[in-house]
Amino acid sequence: MASRPESIAPPEIFYDDVEARKYTSSSRIVQIQAELSERALELLALPEDGVPKLLLDIGCGSGLSGETLSEDGHHWIGLDISPSMLNIAVEREVEGDLLLADMGQGLGIRPGVIDGAISISAVQWLCNADKSSHNPRLRLKAFFTSLYKCLSNGARAVFQVYPENIDQRELILNAAMRAGFAGGIVVDFPHSSKKRKEFLVLTCGQRSMNASVPNGKDEDGESCSDDDMEEDENQTVCISDRHRPRKRPKTNKSGKGREWIMRKKDQMKRRGNVVPPNTKYTGRKRKDRF
Repeated sequence: MASRPESIAPPEIFYDDVEARKYTSSSRIVQIQAELSERALELLALPEDGVPKLLLDIGCGSGLSGETLSEDGHHWIGLDISPSMLNIAVEREVEGDLLLADMGQGLGIRPGVIDGAISISAVQWLCNADKSSHNPRLRLKAFFTSLYKCLSNGARAVFQVYPENIDQRELILNAAMRAGFAGGIVVDFPHSSKKRKEFLVLTCGQRSMNASVPNGKDEDGESCSDDDMEEDENQTVCISDRHRPRKRPKTNKSGKGREWIMRKKDQMKRRGNVVPPNTKYTGRKRKDRF
């Protein structure tokens, strides 16, 4: 069984000049990328009003998925961490604007300007700690929080992912829900081990409250029934509103609060000791610095 690329090296190292050119020149990969991009664009469910949309292609690589967006008449911004991949995209003269950036550090894009986002086989890279400073949970939080901000109200984001296990799937999905997204996992060809594809479909804003998760496709290219989805034990669908965790009340770990101090001062007075008078500052914790 071939090793997963994210298990071999970080993306900016794995996709060097040789691997990036090999990836882009493979007719099989070009076809797969086109099919996945078309499916992601279908799941975006953009309004058919004839107006081009501004889309974000996260982990755009050499621009293979961006070509599908251009063919559909949309404008797009591509983001990738591999300089070699982006250099090939420039050579191929793709129509989108390209950014060299690490999505795990957040997306530096103006709030509310993106009409939709797609990503093909990229988000699961955030589940790996390639450096000692990398924390997968914090990197996923930075990514989804910044993505939520740059999307317009009601916009969708569709990510084709292939998590290594259920834990990775839940890690990605929970990070998205905590950032405020609503949505879930859409599984195409759930009963095929080879053709099975997972898409994380997310919606942001107030309109996401009434949004429903689309159905996956079966072997015949038709929507799966609810019974088919229930038979797949790995199917995970979750719809959530923005729920921020409540702040826990501050507690005095030593248990020596104002009441304890007042009792001790009364004891000292009864013993005849000189005790400073009580004020509104008695028992109040000092700040670490002024």
